[in-house]
Amino acid sequence: SLTVLQALEDGLKRADADPSVKAVMICGENGKFSAGADIRGFSSPRRQGAGFGSIISLIERSEKPVVAAIEGIALGGGLEVALGCHYRIAHVKAQMGLPEVTIGLLPGGEGTQRLPRLIGVPAALDMITTGRHIPATEALKLGLVDEVVEENTVEAAIHLANKV
Repeated sequence: SLTVLQALEDGLKRADADPSVKAVMICGENGKFSAGADIRGFSSPRRQGAGFGSIISLIERSEKPVVAAIEGIALGGGLEVALGCHYRIAHVKAQMGLPEVTIGLLPGGEGTQRLPRLIGVPAALDMITTGRHIPATEALKLGLVDEVVEENTVEAAIHLANKV
């Protein structure tokens, strides 16, 4: 939602400006990282401020390490947010994908550029063109995530952020 995007942008800017913040961890609520954009928002007038791709670029450009703690699902724009992070940790039961192609849309948050850079063109093309959801274990093998955990993903992400 626009509210979530604005909060993410504001939080990142505050963290980057605060010298006491050494790293940033992005997570979802209720056991889900993000199911992506609400399609109803596509017909809404553009909001003021940075667009979705700009917010992901803001994450990517952060001088402080940004870690995504992926639980449940990271789909569409949710996966694109995670792709902008410097590190990604996923719970063993997490699923990731870019399903928007199944309704005739291409990923709009620069996932079509970041995903091939991260996992290679063949694997990225498969994910982008089929909309297939992949499990965390496959994401680890592809290099989409840096670590898969069975315990608390948020705690594991904080541990990684402290380490880097």
